[in-house]
Amino acid sequence: MNIRVKETADETRERIARTAEELFRRMGFAKTAVADIAAELGMSPANVYRFFPSKTAIVDNICTRCLLESEAVVAKVIAADGTPQQRIMAAYLAILRYHKENFLAERRVHDMVLVAIENNWAAIEAHKARIGAMIATVLAEGIEAGVFVPHDPRAASQIILGACVRFCHPVMVAQNIDEDLEAGLEASLTFILRSIEVERTPFA
Repeated sequence: MNIRVKETADETRERIARTAEELFRRMGFAKTAVADIAAELGMSPANVYRFFPSKTAIVDNICTRCLLESEAVVAKVIAADGTPQQRIMAAYLAILRYHKENFLAERRVHDMVLVAIENNWAAIEAHKARIGAMIATVLAEGIEAGVFVPHDPRAASQIILGACVRFCHPVMVAQNIDEDLEAGLEASLTFILRSIEVERTPFA
């Protein structure tokens, strides 16, 4: 006899959010109603509303999950072997590629991204702060190793983030999706990091 394990509330919320995201990708955010999500799940709209008060609330959940996923990718890259410059470059390239692969490959997801950004400023600011802290850690390691000149790693991290925003903000990435964004990011970061690198005296 098959015994069906009852879902927890968190598991049901996750299943609703995952299904909603699939429909947003397939049909577009504007054209997807809560009734469509409920039908896909085989439940009533009222049951969906038990877990999410609105379609926007579902997007908020998706946004939070995606921010945490991208942070995990950055943390993994930063922990890998390589020079401080290589690890910082890899971290920002990972952010860019995450946005391109998860949101911008399908233009119908763009509206969902706009809603997520508009309604999640606090979560996004916290996300930026965590990314900035990870980059600051690598900068501090670079100073200790004699790769970078002494500076305030936290301030430098914020400068780097501001200079690279067009490669990290999903809306700006979407607006410039036809450009070689990877090449632009690499050129920008190389220029910035050279400004804090310790000057090496060439051998005679």
